[in-house]
Amino acid sequence: MYIIVGLGNPGKQYAHTRHNVGFDTIDVLAERYGISVDAKKHKALYGKGIVEGNRVVLAKPQTFMNLSGESVRELIDFYKIDETEELIVIYDDISLEPGQLRLRAKGSAGGHNGIKNIIAHLGGQAFKRVKVGVGEKPKGYDLADYVLSRFSKAEREKVDVSLERAADAVVKILTDNMEAAMNEYNKKVEG
Repeated sequence: MYIIVGLGNPGKQYAHTRHNVGFDTIDVLAERYGISVDAKKHKALYGKGIVEGNRVVLAKPQTFMNLSGESVRELIDFYKIDETEELIVIYDDISLEPGQLRLRAKGSAGGHNGIKNIIAHLGGQAFKRVKVGVGEKPKGYDLADYVLSRFSKAEREKVDVSLERAADAVVKILTDNMEAAMNEYNKKVEG
C-alpha cells in the first residue's frame, strides 16, 4: 500500500494558491482514478482506492502546511507502511519555474516548512518527493505572502499541465520505480 500525500492549506482562501499544488495534484489523481478524498481522519481529508493495480491512500493534511508531519505520522502509524518505500509527498518548490517538476528519493527540507515538519515527525529524510515548480519569489516580496498568492494566467496554464505531469510521475513511481520516474520527469520542460 502507498500513502500519497499532497501538501497545502485547508480553506477556500488558500485553494489553488502556489502553496496548494500538492492538494491540486491529489485532486487530479482522485478524479482520474475515481477516488473520493472526503473522509476525515488522521488530521487529513483522505480516500482509499486503486491506482494501476496498487492500493493507495490519497491524503490532504488539514493541519496547515507547517504542521503537515502530524498528519503524515498518523497515516504511517495507522497503515503501518514503510515510509522510505511507500510514502510519496507532493509539494510546491519555489526554486523551480512554473511547469517544472523535480523528483527526489530523499533529501533535506530545502527551507520548506511542511517538509521540515514531516522530517521532524518521521525522524528521517528518506521518503519520496514530487516537487512542483511554482516560481521564484520576486525581489522584495515576503515569502509567506508569495506562496499564498495565486498564479498569473500564463503561469496557471503551465501549472495545470505540470499538475497532470506530477500525477503521471506518481503513477510511474507506483508502476515502475523511483529511478525510472526521476529519469523521465526530472528533465526540464520547454515552454
